[in-house]
Amino acid sequence: MNLTEFNQSDRCEHFSCPERSVSPAVYILLYVCSAAVVLLTVCGNLLVIISVLHFKQLHTPTNMLVLSLAVTDFLVGAFVMPLILIWMIETCWIIGRGFCISFLLIGGVLTCLTIHNITLIAVDRYLALSNPFLYMNRVSVRITRVVIILDWCVVWVYMLTLMYFNGHFTVSVFCPGECFYILNEFWTVIDLVVTFIFPLSVIIILYTRVFVIAKKHATAIRELNNHTRPKTQKITSHSMKSERKAAKVLGILVSVFLMCLLPYYIYSLLGNVFEVQADTVKKVLLIFCLNSTINPVIYALFYTWFKRCIKLIITLQIFQTDSALIKVLS
Repeated sequence: MNLTEFNQSDRCEHFSCPERSVSPAVYILLYVCSAAVVLLTVCGNLLVIISVLHFKQLHTPTNMLVLSLAVTDFLVGAFVMPLILIWMIETCWIIGRGFCISFLLIGGVLTCLTIHNITLIAVDRYLALSNPFLYMNRVSVRITRVVIILDWCVVWVYMLTLMYFNGHFTVSVFCPGECFYILNEFWTVIDLVVTFIFPLSVIIILYTRVFVIAKKHATAIRELNNHTRPKTQKITSHSMKSERKAAKVLGILVSVFLMCLLPYYIYSLLGNVFEVQADTVKKVLLIFCLNSTINPVIYALFYTWFKRCIKLIITLQIFQTDSALIKVLS
C-alpha cells in the first residue's frame, strides 16, 4: 500500500486531523452502514468459499482460482475494510501503531494477491479458449492448487522483503493519527512494476486475445448450428458455449476490478507530484476494497451454480448425506 513519500518535517503540513463535525445520529448511521458493507463482503465471499469447497462438481481449475480470489476478498472484508471505514469515520487513525503495522502488511499482501489472482484467471481463460484440448489434458485441479499456494508464498516473501530492505521504511501515526508507510524511490518503482504494471499488462493482453478467440468460437458455433451434426459436434458446441460464457463472466469480473484498482494506483503515482490529502487516500483505498464486496454480487447475477449453491447452503441441505455430490451445474 505504498501511496506517497514524505520527509518527516513535511508530514503535518500534508496531513491533518480534522475535527469530526457530524451529529451523533449521523455518526451512528455511518457505523451501521459500514457494518452492513463489511457483513455483505464477508458473508458473500464466505458463500463462494463454502460452495466451491463443498460441491465436488465445482472442483475445477477455474473455480480453484475463483476460490483463491474469494478467500482474498474475505480477508479484505474481515481485516482491512473495517479499519479503513473506522479511519474514515473518525477522520484519524485511532487504533494505535501496532494495528497500523498489521494493517499495512496485511493490506499490502492482499492487494498484491488480488491482482495476481485476477491475472491467473486471465491466464486460465486464455489457455482454456486458445487450446482447449491441451488445457483439459494438462491443467488439473492439483496443478492449479500448487500454483495458488506458490503465489501466496511468493507474495508474502515479497512483502516482507519490501519492508525489510526498504531503507526509508517508516510507519507513523501522526498529526495526531494517520497510518502510511514511506517507500524510497527504488522500491517504489519495483513495487509498481511487480504489483501493477506487469500484471495489468498480462491481463489486458490476454483478455484482448480471449475476446478475439471467443468471437471466432461464436462464428464456429453458428456454423455448426446451421448444419445437421453428429453427437460429438453437439458436445463440442456445448463446450465452446460454456467456455465463452465463463470468459464473459470473468471478463466482467476483471473489468470491475480494473475500475476499482485504477484510482488507487493513479493516486499512488500522482501522490508524489501533487499535495496529498489524507481523505482522498482513504477514499481510493475504500474504492479498491469495495471490489471485494462486488465480486460475490457478480457471481450471484451471472452464475446459475452460485444461486443454486446459496439456496442449498441457506436451507442447510449441505448437511445432508452425500450433499457434496449434488449437481449444481446444468
